[in-house]
Amino acid sequence: MNISSFGRIATIALVAGLAALANSPAQAAQRYSTILSGANEVPANPSTATGSAKVWIDLSLNTIRIVANFEGLTVADTAAHIHCCALPGANAPVAIDSPVLPGFPLGVTSGAYDTTLDLLDALIYTPAFVTGSGGTAAGARDRLVNAFNDGATYFNIHTSLYPGGEIRGNFTAVPEPGSWAMMIIGFGMAGAAYRKRRPARIAWN
Repeated sequence: MNISSFGRIATIALVAGLAALANSPAQAAQRYSTILSGANEVPANPSTATGSAKVWIDLSLNTIRIVANFEGLTVADTAAHIHCCALPGANAPVAIDSPVLPGFPLGVTSGAYDTTLDLLDALIYTPAFVTGSGGTAAGARDRLVNAFNDGATYFNIHTSLYPGGEIRGNFTAVPEPGSWAMMIIGFGMAGAAYRKRRPARIAWN
């Protein structure tokens, strides 16, 4: 079996694995995550507060689940948002939500948050974000999802000491465990096929 034949088998196996993944309901939601810090603010600040945020976007249900944890803010927080659309090192307007994410714990220096919002509800977005996205909730959803995929959204927690934001971080996409599993399966299938078709070695005395 030559290298090109093995390459074709590997490609077919990998495509089959990814196709199975794409058709799996368990993989409907794409996950994004970020680490929050003062160093990520623009301009950076010396806050020693820490935090993290995760987002799951499910386009089959048109939902966005937002989970965040933070601790050690210098003073009590005043607001928290998702901003769009800017890469690390740049600032962007608020996209979700104004004046604050629904139910986010305010007036505290540490806390946790977990909520799910409807991506087709125009009220979760700022009016300016909807207007800049064609004037519809669907347009705002599409613009937001594209920005998440481009790494151009960030989570920001504001305090009175740092009104522009004390800790923040840009979201990046996180491959789900199933994605890696399918890829491993695909390569495993290719390897098995190669071993099966490889000519027997000749023993020399």
